[in-house]
Amino acid sequence: MSCDKTKLPSRHVSVGPSSAPHRSYYYAMGMTEDEIAQPFVGVATCWNEAAPCNIALMRQAQAVKKGVKAAAGTPREFATITVTDGIAMGHAGMYSSLPSRDLIADSVELTMRGHCYDALVGLAGCDKSLPGMMMSMVRLNVPSVFIYGGSILPGRFKGRDLTVQDVFEAVGKFSSGQIDAEELHGIECAACPSAGSCGGQFTANTMACVSEAIGLALPGSAGAPAPYESRDAFCEASGRAVMTLLEKRIRPRDIVTRKSLENAARVVAATGGSTNGGLHLPAIAHECGIDFDLNDVTEIFRSTPYIADLKPGGRYVAKDLYEIGGVEIVMKALLDGGYLHGDCLTVTGKTIAENLADVHFPLDQDIVRPTSNPITPTGGVVGLRGNLAPEGAIVKVAGMQNQKFTGPARVFDCEEDAYKAVEARAYKEGEVLVIRYEGPKGGPGMREMLATTAAIYGQGMGDKVALITDGRFSGATRGFCVGHVGPEAAVGGPIGLLKDGDMITLDAVAGTIEVDLSEDDLSERRKDWTPRETNFQSGALWRYAQTVGPAVKGAVTHPGGKAETHCYADI
Repeated sequence: MSCDKTKLPSRHVSVGPSSAPHRSYYYAMGMTEDEIAQPFVGVATCWNEAAPCNIALMRQAQAVKKGVKAAAGTPREFATITVTDGIAMGHAGMYSSLPSRDLIADSVELTMRGHCYDALVGLAGCDKSLPGMMMSMVRLNVPSVFIYGGSILPGRFKGRDLTVQDVFEAVGKFSSGQIDAEELHGIECAACPSAGSCGGQFTANTMACVSEAIGLALPGSAGAPAPYESRDAFCEASGRAVMTLLEKRIRPRDIVTRKSLENAARVVAATGGSTNGGLHLPAIAHECGIDFDLNDVTEIFRSTPYIADLKPGGRYVAKDLYEIGGVEIVMKALLDGGYLHGDCLTVTGKTIAENLADVHFPLDQDIVRPTSNPITPTGGVVGLRGNLAPEGAIVKVAGMQNQKFTGPARVFDCEEDAYKAVEARAYKEGEVLVIRYEGPKGGPGMREMLATTAAIYGQGMGDKVALITDGRFSGATRGFCVGHVGPEAAVGGPIGLLKDGDMITLDAVAGTIEVDLSEDDLSERRKDWTPRETNFQSGALWRYAQTVGPAVKGAVTHPGGKAETHCYADI
């Protein structure tokens, strides 16, 4: 069969005499004339052998391609990078994590542009690859469907479920003598029993929930664990769905609107999701030219009930949520409670409300509550602002007993110094540990601090100290840990002016973060402040530091949709 390609990008490489050289390449790969005449669909994966998060994506891509072919499209598979946080965590590798998000978006964009593909199905498994892939979809604005690679199955050790968070915390227990080397080895061997992303409501599962809530993924597709064969059925359906979007000319920017971004923020808050949601939602919005910054996100968090009892703040893992109906159950509860915009379009061609019309909230479970009986009336993640963070900051309060903390600052200029102090137990109860020069520019790369926070928890000090940083926290972090403090130290933000002993007050109820210094005090200190040089004076991280913006705007690296004179889909 053939189709009218006069308005599709692939006409430039497949139609008419001038495309004869291009077609000769397609014949070299065994493509038929019919396949060349069909729409070209990029099938992009973040497959690699770095970690279990992405190891199943190549298999799943084959199922997507079957769906595209069945719907008279021609799939063209390609891969991009992933930096997997579980491997990169706790050392210099973490500098590469956040920059990988933007490199994923850039590399998908360049591959699609260079080869004139007409539509996109993107598969991603680990923290930064999910927003990176979604950013490329709204940037290109060709018909697109996102699909998550799926979560890992829970580990089992001595009668309890485990996630990788338990391994990080076990390191802290080992350093404080609570467990021996044999116990640590047993935990590390049992925690991660299959392919898939971290099993709690950490960043990967948070952004997987976002993919459904924002409308870019098929309903129910975020839930099934990676090893389940049912995931392949969702992949095939995604391949068919993108062809329907192409036929109906429904594009990502028809789906990703201010209202759908608000829906996504609701789901992050309702599930006690990762603080990284406050970084990635503004970045996705930026690609569309929509103003939706960290403080907009946290305003929605504040007015959203926390209803899903998921790790790290709660008891359950992604597989448990899947078994009662997945993120659709959370969305149904929010919609019934009046918290979702039900009229937002999705990749089904239907609205959120239409997708959820036949979903019934199960009463015989305690994983997700109705909004009338929440775990807490406000979201599991909240924003803070004050003289220590004029641009804002973010903290996960899910599972926290005490939401106010005052104590003297203990200042570290990098995570390694803080981790050494924690490992040696060279810190005191009641202190506010400050890790600075770890922001988007200052790192560069805005590292996550899971190794440090997990060690603190493992030592039994999780509720006895607080921690603030201009860097980030893993979705697995728990305790009074405030991230994204802006402006960051590297550009002269107040966090860069702190000294040991300065009294800091954190109040997650009021949403404030204050240091007991006057504006005059801060101004005097700023006179003595000088910028610091990083160790990255060439290469990818140097280039990232030159272009990256503040965390409050999503740590983006280009002017975004507002600056466009045209988008790729219109070539």
